Amino acid sequence: MIVGQAAVDQLLDVLDLRQLDEMTFRGTSPPVGPQRVYGGQVAGQALVAAGRTVDPSRVVHSLHGYFVRPGDPAEPIEYQVENIRDGRSFSVRRSVALQHGKTIFFMSASFHRQEEGLDHHAPTPVDVPPPDEVPTMADRLARYPERLGIWGTIPRPIDVRYVGEPGWVAPGDRPVDPHQRVWMRIDGKLPDDPLLHACALTFASDMTLLDSVLSVHGEVWGPGGMVGASLDHALWFHRPFRADEWFLYDCWSPSASGGRGLATGRMFTVDGRQIASAVQEGLLRRVGG
Repeated sequence: MIVGQAAVDQLLDVLDLRQLDEMTFRGTSPPVGPQRVYGGQVAGQALVAAGRTVDPSRVVHSLHGYFVRPGDPAEPIEYQVENIRDGRSFSVRRSVALQHGKTIFFMSASFHRQEEGLDHHAPTPVDVPPPDEVPTMADRLARYPERLGIWGTIPRPIDVRYVGEPGWVAPGDRPVDPHQRVWMRIDGKLPDDPLLHACALTFASDMTLLDSVLSVHGEVWGPGGMVGASLDHALWFHRPFRADEWFLYDCWSPSASGGRGLATGRMFTVDGRQIASAVQEGLLRRVGG
């Protein structure tokens, strides 16, 4: 199992796309991973592609993407970027991910020239223990070796610490909780590139968001629980941040019906600044034990 800076370096390799021409890029997946491309990876790579066509003085402030087909981790992914507009303050790009000539994901991303303006945000959740008082992933997994599965083989570039019970515990072991809260950070050092930190945060933002839908019902993933897939993903970046420093991902679900669940989340730094907001809808289906 690859963890720490070695895993982070592998993530940096995944996010370092090869440029084929001015608006076309190619990315690959980690050599060991799940049977389909992780959604946060393709979203992060799509943002890398879009961001490399924008003046570096403009920073990404929002992205909206749709997962169309499952990605094949054994095949490279081609990213085609379209310049929608370069205005005086904003640049907008459309980034399309393709495999075998078909779209697997597409994203619109907007970049903004830094300006001064009004400043406020919602209060930080109270009574949340700091990350060093929350069990590590290794501590959690030690209780459920049978659930280790893919977690025991794939690299872990993100240090994830659940405040409550995660969605991969055994059926019946998860209490109902209206929130899914986790502390996260890139488990190593990242270069001082704001676009790279935004792409790393995008990568991380898909990890536990949909789990908040299950948390409302005390449900779990896998046998005896649910299977799911991300349908879309939206992310807004509010303030400067470093993805290799701790942030609290406070997620909850306002609605679930018809086999789909909606999840929303807010990200706060340790000192209480809200750095990002996310929304995602996912497909959720029950499986047998």
